[in-house]
Amino acid sequence: MSHTPHELAADFPDQVQKIHDLKASDAHFARLCEKYHDVNRAVRRAETGVAPLDDQRMTEIRKERMRLKDDIAAMLAH
Repeated sequence: MSHTPHELAADFPDQVQKIHDLKASDAHFARLCEKYHDVNRAVRRAETGVAPLDDQRMTEIRKERMRLKDDIAAMLAH
């Protein structure tokens, strides 16, 4: 089980300014980032035992986090 934080700034260190700029100028991108942050927080809380989840739910939210991160990466690439 990974306990890596998966923060966007750490995952996209060369895109920090672009993330900031897009959050300010693109409401859809800002919502994606906020949703990613919320899901990532839920994963971290489950991994550390603060708010445990069953295996099925844990798999679901990890997949959701991955999908959101892929969507964010795609928007950063444009």
